[in-house]
Amino acid sequence: MYSHHRLMILDADGTTIDAFHAIEKTFVHHGMDIGTLERFQKRRNLFKYLGGFKEIPQNVRRQLGWRKRSRLVATLTEIYREEAVIFPGIESLIRQLAAAPDIKVGIVTRNITNEPLATLTRLFERHGLTPDVFDFLIHLPLSDNKVTAFCSLRDQFAINPARAYSCGDEASDFRAALGAVMHPFMVAYGFENFERLHLKHGVPAEIIAQTPAELITRVSHALNLPPSGAVECRV
Repeated sequence: MYSHHRLMILDADGTTIDAFHAIEKTFVHHGMDIGTLERFQKRRNLFKYLGGFKEIPQNVRRQLGWRKRSRLVATLTEIYREEAVIFPGIESLIRQLAAAPDIKVGIVTRNITNEPLATLTRLFERHGLTPDVFDFLIHLPLSDNKVTAFCSLRDQFAINPARAYSCGDEASDFRAALGAVMHPFMVAYGFENFERLHLKHGVPAEIIAQTPAELITRVSHALNLPPSGAVECRV
């Protein structure tokens, strides 16, 4: 038997959080160059944290060895906790989703910082989003299957698949949504751009938002959220 709730699963890095500029600051701190956002979005996952083809030789030399990689992640963790920001308007969207009495909302992430749940909790708290705003905050190791995690959440809250949604910025997020029989929202301002999502991976253009504002409009319309500022209380 299904509950009366709807489900919204949000990705963290590149969808909710401006991850690129946090990673860029980390690389600069260690004397490395990650390149522009446009080039960053076109690379395969391996290249995203090593820099593009032009930067790879120097970056690899600087990252050789566990200790150097460990320092890089430690810096990224500190920047996430104290400086990284949520994309404009997304904080308000999360508040509206959380305030809706029939929506379960939370984060599923593969964030690579140290103690990622503590890191994200600190980041969200700086934006006034305390842990009780979310119905779930889940970190998945790279080896874990997102489809399994999505289905587990759907089952946990007894959600009708027709009332389940997810939002991400990479083709793997799109595939996970389809695999879990959910409606996908996709964004092209994160780790993959519009051309890569649509032309390379076949993500329909109609579901790709190219700005946070466009995503907010689409989600608000689809879930029938109240106008911005008109926040209702949960019961």
